[in-house]
Amino acid sequence: MKSYLLILCLMLAACTASSAQDIPGALTFHIYSTHTSFPDTGRAKGHLYDGKLYTAREHYQDSTVLIIAPKKLDVKKKVDFIFWFHGWGNHVDSAAIRYELTRQFIASKRNAVLVLAETAYNAPDSYGGKLENPGVFRALVGDVLNGLSARKIIPGNCTYGHILLGGHSGAYRVMARIIKNGQLPVDEAMLFDALYSETEIYMDWIRADSKHRFIHLYTNFGEGPKEESERMNKLLDTAKISYFMVEEKDLKPEMYRQFPLIYIHSLKEHNDIVSPGNFRLMLENSPFLKSL
Repeated sequence: MKSYLLILCLMLAACTASSAQDIPGALTFHIYSTHTSFPDTGRAKGHLYDGKLYTAREHYQDSTVLIIAPKKLDVKKKVDFIFWFHGWGNHVDSAAIRYELTRQFIASKRNAVLVLAETAYNAPDSYGGKLENPGVFRALVGDVLNGLSARKIIPGNCTYGHILLGGHSGAYRVMARIIKNGQLPVDEAMLFDALYSETEIYMDWIRADSKHRFIHLYTNFGEGPKEESERMNKLLDTAKISYFMVEEKDLKPEMYRQFPLIYIHSLKEHNDIVSPGNFRLMLENSPFLKSL
């Protein structure tokens, strides 16, 4: 009886995930790529956190990539990508649902593709696995292009255009390592309560090109994002690089377009800052993404 109930719960969860991502105007599908974070030798024996072992079999084997494209996507030679990386205790499907990423992306009406590549599956872990290695992110982009081409969503000879990275909480590390490796140009980084460390990597990237855009929306949650934002502000002051700070309640959409480096302080909870519309607003006002 218990086995039957477990199977039933799993079936219901799968149906819920599917229907929750069934957003009008979206083409949503999964591929599996050997160029996601895991499996990786760094977690071959799992990960011990706070006295609990998160096994490799349960948390470090999934190579799912969730791809979301607008039904009206119009590309010929290049396609722009937004790659989203989830934080602790999530997976690609749960993150898309919990933070309404599909809904926000489609509502932004951007002529681009949203990609969620799996990292640690339902585990308290920021380690980016293979995606921390040079060349792996480039190969992942190639796999996504092939997946889109196979479904006739883009032409077979289409390549990548602008690349934006977004992520919540523990996503800071894999985003920073992708930027550091420099295998593909990253134009914009959008962090949602996610600046715990790797700040020097982001600083080097900002110094490298004045067109790079960096946005950190942070809360008073725990120890990390607020304090690290303040430390990064001091580094920017020392480097004589201008930036803009604003309270979320005072934020206006045009500020995203006006300032390339933005620090937004929010009074919301850690898991409430992505939705209902913050991700959409960032996408709508990015200079790198065209409208449909």
